[in-house]
Amino acid sequence: MYKRTEYQVIKSRLEEPRKFIQVVMGPRQVGKSTVVRQVLRDLDMPYQLYSADNVPASNSAWVSNCWAAVRSLKANKGLDSIILVIDEIQKIANWSEAVKKEWDDDTFHGLNVKVLLLGSSRVMLEKGLSESLGGRFEEIRMTHWSYTEMKECFGFTLDQYVYYGGYPGAAELTKEPDRWEQYIQSAIIDATINKDILMDSPISKPALLRQTFELGAAYSGELLSLTKMLGSLQDAGNTVTLAGYVNLLDESGMLCGLQKYAVDTARRRASIPKFQVYNNALKMAYSQLSFEQAIMDRKAWGRIFESAIGAWLVGQAFVHRFEVFYWRDRDDEVDFVLRKKGSVVAIEVKSNAEKSTKGLDVFRERFKPGSAFIVGEGGVHAEDFLAMDLRKLF
Repeated sequence: MYKRTEYQVIKSRLEEPRKFIQVVMGPRQVGKSTVVRQVLRDLDMPYQLYSADNVPASNSAWVSNCWAAVRSLKANKGLDSIILVIDEIQKIANWSEAVKKEWDDDTFHGLNVKVLLLGSSRVMLEKGLSESLGGRFEEIRMTHWSYTEMKECFGFTLDQYVYYGGYPGAAELTKEPDRWEQYIQSAIIDATINKDILMDSPISKPALLRQTFELGAAYSGELLSLTKMLGSLQDAGNTVTLAGYVNLLDESGMLCGLQKYAVDTARRRASIPKFQVYNNALKMAYSQLSFEQAIMDRKAWGRIFESAIGAWLVGQAFVHRFEVFYWRDRDDEVDFVLRKKGSVVAIEVKSNAEKSTKGLDVFRERFKPGSAFIVGEGGVHAEDFLAMDLRKLF
């Protein structure tokens, strides 16, 4: 079975002496549970795995019951240590308080119970972690599968990755477009909106949330003002509502609105967002173009290609903690600007020879980035770029 790079990270953390709660977080259907099970099978250590998937949210005692069962098993078998794994932990109300209490009890009594928590709702996980578990946890962030992983595991070509994205569960369905679309829409989009967002956040207009996602996904890789969005949506309310919905979709690993790069923070926040999906499958699941039709349409393929590069960038930004912007000044633009601790990288995406890259030269002169380059035609080949360790750019 294919093992992602996070396999070794999780394995090494669990082999270390008990020090921190390990928290694996990331979007739905990227293989979080699978990689944890791979690690548990290969570790020569006893463990117990529980899932909160079908547990009533109000049953806050459930976490303590899991802990009590693990302690009892450890005592009865005379084990030196044991691993407690809880999946979808964020579904339990006040889970972080319960985890804090039990973890601190084990620490006080010197019980060697190592803890691994998993969750797909990033916003609920981070809220609980920041509220109650400060100084007690480490995050292991996972994102969608890279081109290299999809190529090695499923034999994807670059064009297939650009169109179908990086969901392993959908890879075998690409020969049946209707089944592929149904999987993306039901197992990922519907599940994320209905289970991760609507159940955890007070949403006054659920239908508007879905419309916001669908319109934003369709415009992935393009600028679209929230004011213009209002004119395309039914019962749209105001731009503040839309901005809040985009933020929720961002925290769920589906869709974000990139801000314009500027030294002035106020200007960044007031800029028109450039919408970007976290996985191109989320864009193409609503497309009227088939895979073959999209490749033949040069203009459409250019937008799809840019969106695929952007999806890779925002996913890596989540894992490696850097920022992604776009830049535009009148007719000059740069598709993506990366920033980490003051170091800036400018990237222009070019799928064909027709697109001008004058904006990259203007950006170089004005902002003096650490590096600036083209991805695609006349620059770094997309296959090479999608295999890069982006941390080395800073």
